[in-house]
Amino acid sequence: MSVLTRDEAQTRARLLDVQRYAIDLDLTTGESTFTSRTAIHFTARTAGDTFVEVKPAALRSATLDGAPLDPETLTGNRLPLRLAAGPHELHIDAVMDYSRTGEGLHRFTDPADGETYTYTQLFMEDVQRVFAAFDQPDLKAAFDLTVTAPNGWTVLANGITAQQDDGRWKAATTPLISTYLVALAAGPWHSITTEHAGLPFGLHCRRSLAPHLDADADELFDITRQCYDRYHEKFDEPYPFDSYDQAFVPEFNAGAMENPGLVTFRDEFVYRSAVTDTERQTRAMVIAHEMAHMWFGDLVTLQWWDDIWLNESFAEYMGYQTLNEVALEGPGGRPPGWRGTNTWVQFGIARKSWGYDADQRPSTHPVAPAPDDVPDTASALLNFDGISYAKGASALRQLVAWLGEKDFLAGINTHFTRHKFANATLADLIDSLDAATDRDVHTWARQWLTTTGADTLTPTVREADGAWHLTVTQHGDRPHHLTVGAYDHDPHDTTALLRREHFALDVPQGDTATARPGRRPALIVLNDQDLTYAKVRLDDTSAETTLRRLSGVPDALTRAVLWNTLRDLVRDGELAPTTYLETARTHLGHEADLAIVQGVLAFAATHIADRYLTGDQRPAALTLLTDLTRDLIRRTEDGTNPGLRLTAVRHFIDAAAQPDTLRGWLEEGHVPGGPALDPELRWRVLTRLAVLGATTEAEIADHLAADPSATGEEGAARCRAALPTPTAKEAAWSAMFQSDTLSNYLFTATAQGFWQPEQGDLLQPYVARYYQDAGPLADRRGPAIAEAVGRYAFPTPVDADALRLGETFLARTDLLPALRRKLIDQVDDLRRALNVRG
Repeated sequence: MSVLTRDEAQTRARLLDVQRYAIDLDLTTGESTFTSRTAIHFTARTAGDTFVEVKPAALRSATLDGAPLDPETLTGNRLPLRLAAGPHELHIDAVMDYSRTGEGLHRFTDPADGETYTYTQLFMEDVQRVFAAFDQPDLKAAFDLTVTAPNGWTVLANGITAQQDDGRWKAATTPLISTYLVALAAGPWHSITTEHAGLPFGLHCRRSLAPHLDADADELFDITRQCYDRYHEKFDEPYPFDSYDQAFVPEFNAGAMENPGLVTFRDEFVYRSAVTDTERQTRAMVIAHEMAHMWFGDLVTLQWWDDIWLNESFAEYMGYQTLNEVALEGPGGRPPGWRGTNTWVQFGIARKSWGYDADQRPSTHPVAPAPDDVPDTASALLNFDGISYAKGASALRQLVAWLGEKDFLAGINTHFTRHKFANATLADLIDSLDAATDRDVHTWARQWLTTTGADTLTPTVREADGAWHLTVTQHGDRPHHLTVGAYDHDPHDTTALLRREHFALDVPQGDTATARPGRRPALIVLNDQDLTYAKVRLDDTSAETTLRRLSGVPDALTRAVLWNTLRDLVRDGELAPTTYLETARTHLGHEADLAIVQGVLAFAATHIADRYLTGDQRPAALTLLTDLTRDLIRRTEDGTNPGLRLTAVRHFIDAAAQPDTLRGWLEEGHVPGGPALDPELRWRVLTRLAVLGATTEAEIADHLAADPSATGEEGAARCRAALPTPTAKEAAWSAMFQSDTLSNYLFTATAQGFWQPEQGDLLQPYVARYYQDAGPLADRRGPAIAEAVGRYAFPTPVDADALRLGETFLARTDLLPALRRKLIDQVDDLRRALNVRG
């Protein structure tokens, strides 16, 4: 299959004006394929040659202006067209394959009840798996969709749908949108509908999840309505589509997709087991993020994929900012656990670290890549990472801090007005922002958006003449507008700190100095409110205070900055991993913000215990984590903090080195004092027992029989792959790398179970096998599975031989780009882990 290049897209955009698609899909033709008929109405500005993209199982016919085209001329995914100047009508009749990898039109049969569902994910170039298209974002068109579906199904689309007299479903004609934003979801959905601001709103999920969606429907609609209203306060342009449906779909590769009028979410967001308030906050943020895309991404769309960061960074920033405003407004029916909390804490601890990590790897790239860096769709797909999301959102937050929100929104609204239902570039956005302020936005954009790496800000502090003098040295290239916090010991509480002052500071390139009256504080925090994107360091006194009194810092966002600082110090080899663990044991019992607890425990477990410590050191780390989490469980016996208790129970399970306690919980069906073992906890316990060799295939089968759901199947696959026997490992490896039958989710679950630090000797032969089998599998199954192969199936042993094998493999030139990118990151993380150990 040929990938589309930027040059080809520009040539075709000059040639064509596409007006309308009429798409007719028949989903009643069998379990493996469906029929796709497409009519494209377009105009050629001049005579010329071009092509239309389609990836059929069989191309049955094609006609241009009534004249037949030879299906045999289809080469890969391209059907050539020779055009005269003027209007044209192209008809394509094809048989298409359903997907099991979350790309194109994905088909899923629910093991809980046997019902089947389909939905589209057409991002980048997967529309060609569903219907023929001039597949590039700047050839917007109106879309008419008609679907023949089995009896009892409901069809959802970008516009309002209705069933016709002939039984077919027809969707309302869309406004001008890009091909990758066309959406369809068909199946026997469980639906809940309401109306807001004159528009129909809907929630949809599999029937087997109906009770769980019903339980959360009020919360979900409340968040949706409040974000919708808040965006209408911010944006001059009204919501541009005729309805707002949110469908929770199975085996979805991303968190969600911003299809106009029909946002699709992974259906793990329909909670069938207990979750924490922080997880509910995450779901709410995703709702806010995707709704922001209705304006930035859908109404105004990128011209080419080098500007994908504009879509994602804007939605990421706006999602967190808007949800923060919504959360602080008042109850409004929202759950009290996350109402009133600062969502930027969760961003700082869970998302920003993703950006920092990505920005320090060899695969780093500018937030706004140069056009030559994104020459085709394959290279564009590699930029969906922590830079395009978290770093870009951080840059926008810094821009807002520098410009002020009023000028920022004025520029954004100018951008929407100028380019609505059309396409725009970074230069267009900067021009709109520049028109709204007297600041030099062009220079800011060049410094922030076209450079790579994370700046480091280092303080130097001295006392003299009744004042303390702060010098900030910047190692980097960007100007920073930040806040500095100064904290003193609380004379009445030996564990607490008091904030003496909080002041703004502009840090250009080089050194910046300021003097403040009084004795030097016990703790000085650069970037105190996390307004900029930079790694920060601590002077010696502040470092000592942080390790001893971190939980006594009064503001959660400041504590998040400090925990990120400790995280960076560990990753950079400047703080012993064991010191981080001891700091966690000292302070997490007193931490009030659950997002911080979850973030710190996740880093302690998955980075420090599993990778940064040697095999000899790991048992002590696991003991520390089980002691810490057991203490948190004891502290929450009164039931006042169920989220903290659930978090502690999860991490206790994952760190348990002996099976006895877990076996007791499993047999009793609950943790003493709660919670009960719901499906998520039950499979988590069983997975850990499998790792420890304390369960059997028969017990796994019994649990699957008791929970014959999709997540039950994934849990069983994870457990079976985790069993420490040669037979289990070989069966799991064969399922992943040889059978090609696992869906994207079952592949991921199997890979998650396979590699376990406790099973190093058993797994050692599979390190070399990975490098033999990964490339061919990625070639056979495509980018989604390639990404999973690189992310989840990558070998976990941390040693020089594993690094050598990885580096040798990357020297190959024939790797699928999606696999190569993941392996570049994984090999660099392996190199970093070895450096930390050293």
